[in-house]
Amino acid sequence: MRFSGLRVLKEGLTGNKGWGAHWRDAAPKPEYDAIIIGGGGHGLSTAYYLAKNHGLTNIAVLEKGYIGGGNVGRNTTIVRANYFLNGNSEFYSHSMKLWEGLEQDLNYNVMHSQRGLINLFHSDGQRDAFARRGNAMANQGDDAVLLDTEGVRKMLPYLAFDNTRFPIYGGLYHPRGGTARHDAVAWGYARGADMRGVDIIQNCEVTGIDIENGAVTGVQTTRGAIKSKKIGVTVAGRSGQVAAMAGMRLPIESHVLQAFVTEGLKPVIDHVISFGMGHFYISQSDKGGLVFGGDLDFYASYAARGNLPMKEHVMEAGMTLMPMIGKAKVLRSWGGIMDMTPDGSPIIDKSPVDGLYLNCGWCYGGFKAVPGSGSVFSHLMATDTYHPDATGFQLDRFRTGVGLIDEEGTGSQHNLH
Repeated sequence: MRFSGLRVLKEGLTGNKGWGAHWRDAAPKPEYDAIIIGGGGHGLSTAYYLAKNHGLTNIAVLEKGYIGGGNVGRNTTIVRANYFLNGNSEFYSHSMKLWEGLEQDLNYNVMHSQRGLINLFHSDGQRDAFARRGNAMANQGDDAVLLDTEGVRKMLPYLAFDNTRFPIYGGLYHPRGGTARHDAVAWGYARGADMRGVDIIQNCEVTGIDIENGAVTGVQTTRGAIKSKKIGVTVAGRSGQVAAMAGMRLPIESHVLQAFVTEGLKPVIDHVISFGMGHFYISQSDKGGLVFGGDLDFYASYAARGNLPMKEHVMEAGMTLMPMIGKAKVLRSWGGIMDMTPDGSPIIDKSPVDGLYLNCGWCYGGFKAVPGSGSVFSHLMATDTYHPDATGFQLDRFRTGVGLIDEEGTGSQHNLH
């Protein structure tokens, strides 16, 4: 089934009776060449690129719930490539390039909107830091424009520019940044992987990892045992729990991150805006809702729900930046489980167990990394070599202290990233 304007018109005129399921409801086979644990954005994109780029089609994606029900559907949908440090910079640039061709590649509308992202700064020190970041982005080949106060005012006239505590000195404008529809990304990758022969198996929770002589041989699931000599773990906030099944303790803490959406409003926010002094970020969805979030809840948890004090904290930051938001009614909030590493950057590496591969520790960066993550992780699983744009994400850096990628300069405390 291929989407096109003509097909949409035809189906609209004939009662939409010709559409089929986007992917098969596959039953597990006894054995696969590779298994991906976790059917979120990273797992589905890995399976897709394993099939598309490396010709591996005897693959199963095991999802304990339903496709789109985890973190891939529990975020604020921001896409960007405004990273500063080597290791992160080239990876997110690689991911952005994949985003820009994703809809054509998948033949699926993921509603990718490059509306531009503006990081505000509120002091001379922040201006200097963002100027350095902008130069690093330009050196990487990405786009960055340093705006003064008037430059920001022309683009975002509704902000509180005269706030005496947090005056707006300017902003770093990333024109290619923007948003995408989170669950559509999951559906598009699921459909693309299925079309290439990948089995997507929902309601199939992994309960154990089988290991013999230091190598994986398969997994135990709620739908029976499945054999494979290659297993990729892409389970976000559950990474520590799944790794423990293989006798590993990862340098990861799981924290709750809340997000919010208001009632539908007339178009007012054209860009993605990040508040430099309150860790508040906001955009407006195609349905008119203001989508925003802020800090983690600052306590370790596996519960995909948040607490009231953090809700208040995020709302206060929003009111400080743009008082008009106080007139909007919040429809709902939700929580995702963030897998936080000590340096705030991810892990994409082979584990000490032969045949077991790790993709985790995405902190705040998981959604924007989905295409790049699948691309480089599939490369690692297929070739046992690191992709040139993901050589810095090795697990061993936390043992040796060499090669840490502390993007925000906040040290080695998990929840501060």
